[in-house]
This record gives sequence, C-alpha cells and structure tokens, in this order.
Amino acid sequence: MGDLLEKEEFLKLLSEAEARLESRFSALPDFDSGLPGAARAGGVLNEVADRLADNYPYFHPLYAGQMLKPPHPMARAAYALTMGINPNNHALDGGRASSAMEKEAVAQIAFMFGWETHLGHLTQGGTMANLEALWVATNLRPFTILAASAQAHYTHGRMSEVLRMPFEALATDNRGRIDPRALEARLSKSNDIGCVIVTLGTTATGSVDPLPEIVSLRSRFGFRLHVDAAYGGYFKLAGNLDDEVRSAFACIRQADSIVIDPHKHGLQPYGCGCVVFRDPSVGQIYSHESPYTYFSSKALHLGEISLECSRPGAAAVALWATQRLLPLVPGGEFAMGLESCHRAAQAFADRLTRDGRFLVPFPPQLDIVVWAPRAKNATEASALSQRIFDEAAKMNLHLALARLPVRFFEAACPELEPGEKEVLCLRSVLMKPEHESWLEEIVRILGVATDRALAAEK
Repeated sequence: MGDLLEKEEFLKLLSEAEARLESRFSALPDFDSGLPGAARAGGVLNEVADRLADNYPYFHPLYAGQMLKPPHPMARAAYALTMGINPNNHALDGGRASSAMEKEAVAQIAFMFGWETHLGHLTQGGTMANLEALWVATNLRPFTILAASAQAHYTHGRMSEVLRMPFEALATDNRGRIDPRALEARLSKSNDIGCVIVTLGTTATGSVDPLPEIVSLRSRFGFRLHVDAAYGGYFKLAGNLDDEVRSAFACIRQADSIVIDPHKHGLQPYGCGCVVFRDPSVGQIYSHESPYTYFSSKALHLGEISLECSRPGAAAVALWATQRLLPLVPGGEFAMGLESCHRAAQAFADRLTRDGRFLVPFPPQLDIVVWAPRAKNATEASALSQRIFDEAAKMNLHLALARLPVRFFEAACPELEPGEKEVLCLRSVLMKPEHESWLEEIVRILGVATDRALAAEK
C-alpha cells in the first residue's frame, strides 16, 4: 500500500499538525465527550482491516484495470486532520475556513482551463457535477434535446431522464469520437439540440472528442457547449500529447461549463467532483433562500450555488492541500506524472501492436489502452478476452473488460468476421505514474496469461 517510510513520515506530520490545530482552540474549557466503545475500538479496527482485504489492490501498479488511483498522502493527511472539526461546506456557518479553501482550489482548476472569472464548486463526483451543468443548460435552453457521443458516459442519458429532457446519442467515428460531419448533418436537418456534451477522455477508450470542430459548429447553430472532462481534464497540463489532442484541450476555455473529477487524476479520495461555469451569472438559476443557515455572512455561501446541501469540507481541504503541494502548472511535478501515464499507455499499445496475438484498434490519446485477441470472429475474440482476463487475475495482474463496436477494429483487422456488432475487449487504465516502470512486468504477465488462455482453447 505504498512506501512504508513515506507513510510513516506523513503520519508523523499529521500528528504534529493535529497538535498545532488543537492548540488554536486551547482557550476553550475541557469537556468529556462521553464517546462509548473506546475500549473495544482496537478490535473493531482490526476487523475492518480484515474486511478491507477483500478488495483488488487498487493502489498497486499491477492493478491496471478501472479508473482507480490512490489519493496522495497529503490528501489523506489533510482530510484526516480536517475530520477533527468535520466542517460542512454548505454554508459559511458550517465551514468558514474550508469554504474559503474550496473557492481557492476551484479557482485554480478554473484557471488551469483558462478562466480567470468563473462560478463553480465541488460535488460528490462527476455524476452530480454533470447533473448540475445539464440542469443549468436546460434552464437556459428549455424544451430542447441534450446530446452526447454514443461513447459518452452512460449517466448523461440517465441525468436527462432525471431532468425530464430528451437525450440523443450522437454518431461516432471509428475511434470512438463524435463525428463532426454527422453532427453537422443532424443540426442542419433540425436545429433542436440545446446542449452538446463533449467528452475529453471517454471512460471506455480514453477518446477525445474533436472540440475545435464542435466549437465551430456552435458558432453556426447556437447550442450550449458542456465539456465532460471528469476523467481526462487534468491532461490539459500534459506536454506530450499529440497535436490533435492538444488542440482539443486548447479550446476547452470556450466551453460554457466543464466537469472534472479530482478523485480520478487529481489524487483525491472519493468523492470529489467539480463543476465550473464560464459565466458567473448562471448563479441566478440557483437562487433560493434558507430561513436558518445563511445568517453569519453577507458573502456568497457555496450552498447558494449548489444543488447539494451538506458537502464535506474535508474534501475541499484535502484538494487545496494537494494543489498547494503539487501546483496545477505545465511542467510541474503533477503534470509530469500525467505525462508518465501517457508514455506508459503509448508504450503498452506499441508492445501490443507488435505482438501478433493482439489487435489494437487505435493508439491511446490519453492513458487508456483497449485491445482484443486475434480470432476468427467477434464471438471467439470475446470469449478469449474473458479467459485472458481471468488468467491474468490469477497472477495478480488486474485488467478490465469493455464492450466496443466491432467497426472500431476494421482498420487493424479488416478480415475479422463480425459475428456480433460488439466485441468484448481487454482494457487498461495506466493512470499511476508507477505504471511506466512496471510496464515490462505487466507485459510479461499478460503474455503468460495469453498463452494459458490459448492453450485452454485447444
């Protein structure tokens, strides 16, 4: 679970910080909290530790499956320190310091995207953040359609149902990105789409929608533009992306709203999402009053620009502390970690492409790699993917599976007989910087797992 010396050092620093915080309240009289169960706490915590062992090793570089990344020790320490007070960032009454730190941390994220003025706040995660962005969009463009790529996150369709708005899945190219020509034809036929959701880093393949072309279409058709960068947003700082991807991130400042998840690449504990709006005046849409919470300050309470009420101040403090330690700047330590993840994905895809047993439909744009084993048809490839997945897990290499359209593989293997419209693929999210140095071991284990899966097939 990480470097032992590093953890011990952070625990020491946390203990010192807790003593410092307690000293600031030393003028208060002592009291007995009367908390029950202290004598039995050790046994319960040991039981918790035993129960938690029933998990995949998300913290280890041999976990190369889903979007799970351990929080930075600074985030863990700052979160734990804050829990001694347990502030609520709904109103300043419940979290003065943590609310101020949330505003500062969110402002740094907005500035990363090129916005000096903005309106935004943290949420419990990307689903809630996207819901807020789409809720604002439907208030500004009522009785219109919400539209996103067919490869966009499934929650967009679900949130559209919550908002009682029609949703439309937009056609994609063979790399899982919105097809601008198909979108242009759709809008020319009927200009009834009120908001286009652009994904910079789809969760299945890490594909980056062509934002410059969609911005150009917005100038003609007038739809609202929301960018879901929950997974990929921090790659705005990476300096080693290809020109196509860099141009998409360069245009992100032209969006109307952006969502990013600090609990993915931002090194934060779950749940920590963030939504930001380019135009602060959208705050009027949130307008409401409370008879009992907004009494201590005339300044803006975060609860006045959020659909959520109670929100953990500890999440804001952890994010603020992490960004204080690792600033969101190109060329910095944080950005170099992202660049390492991208290099690992590129190198992994290259190794897979040169291995005659695999099909890689397209090179990774960020740090997600998808591939399938060569087979006569999609049905056989899907079955073999499952066996490789199972064999790799036996050797502690944990991958992921994803169902993708067979047409994505046409360029890599035009002779593949479809059999089905979709194929079950293998997928890896190489989102830990350590993945780059562990790539040889990952490739070795995958090779052994593939040999075993092929042998079982015969």
